[in-house]
Amino acid sequence: MSLAETIAPQLPYLRRFARALTGSQESGDAYVVAVLETLIADPQGFPESQMKRVGLYKCFLKVWNSISLNRDAVAPKTQADRSLEAITPRPRQAFLLASVEGFTTEQIAEILACSREEVGRLIEEAGEQIAEQTATDVLIIEDEPLISMDLEALVKGLGHRVSGIARTHREAIAEVKKKQPGLVLADIHLADGSSGLDAVNEILLGINLPVIFITAFPERLLTGERPEPTFLITKPFEPNTVRALVSQALFFGTTARVPDVTVAAGTPSGPRLATSSARP
Repeated sequence: MSLAETIAPQLPYLRRFARALTGSQESGDAYVVAVLETLIADPQGFPESQMKRVGLYKCFLKVWNSISLNRDAVAPKTQADRSLEAITPRPRQAFLLASVEGFTTEQIAEILACSREEVGRLIEEAGEQIAEQTATDVLIIEDEPLISMDLEALVKGLGHRVSGIARTHREAIAEVKKKQPGLVLADIHLADGSSGLDAVNEILLGINLPVIFITAFPERLLTGERPEPTFLITKPFEPNTVRALVSQALFFGTTARVPDVTVAAGTPSGPRLATSSARP
């Protein structure tokens, strides 16, 4: 198997990690491209045997820590820029590797080239810094009652408030009119066949706020061929993943990027992503 064939299945998830780490699709993807260019330029320096998942993330963070890609050299500092100055990178790396990517302590220690004890300290430090964020109101757009209840409990457990729970596009817009949220958690396909993407698009016409999308098939949104969401939760999700991405979305304060997704034919709403048991 070639090096390209070895790393290709991991690229959608590496891109998910990269954009969660940097707070934007453009910046995250730029770092992934830099990693691929490094691998192409020096394939002997990265043996295929080391390019399994742990090795690929190790290579990515080696590149990420060695260069600084400038998002906008002339623009004033954004909330993301100010946030990045307020938290050291390594705790955030360890936190996301554990919470979003599901690596074990031993794997994180290998990726970050540190001890297991240091990994624990880094994750604890990240948690303390993230906990200092200001609480906000969260709108949950989700048509499955059990999932919406789980999300509500997780959001409240982080110290935030749930401004409303919507099962359809129409309900989502109505909830926003009642009370403007500071964050939206949005499923892709909703109860009446409407689209969570359309609901978010309409919401963003009136207010700017971060959005986390939820889907059982992240690879359908992480193709690199169209605008993509910065923050994405894969169903079925782990509680720590939700906690991590809620914290990251608010940490960066990034306005949502809504992907342009063509719904598959077959039913009015296409495939029911919420019912799949697919995992990364």
